[in-house]
Amino acid sequence: MLIPDFLLRHQVTMEAWEGEGPYGPVYAAPVLMRCFLDEQTRMVRSPAGEEVTSSSTPYAVPDARRPEHSRVTLPDGRQSTVIAALKRDGCGLPTPDHLEVQLQ
Repeated sequence: MLIPDFLLRHQVTMEAWEGEGPYGPVYAAPVLMRCFLDEQTRMVRSPAGEEVTSSSTPYAVPDARRPEHSRVTLPDGRQSTVIAALKRDGCGLPTPDHLEVQLQ
């Protein structure tokens, strides 16, 4: 079961990180992502194992591609960076499958 469509009330703009170029980070073209946005500050672990502060967490459909270091523009215009994108799959259990995107 996927995250219900009626919960995806927010939109953020996602620019997927493609790597480093000679003048800094290189991002793909911006894409709108429908999500449920939870603006709560909490401590999370980065994929490298470091404790970092996450300021917001969008929850989206699980098939979305959201690499680390991607740039996200929130509805109020603030820009943030993806710490980690975690796929939450219940493997057939009656839980909403979704993608949890932790933002700096």
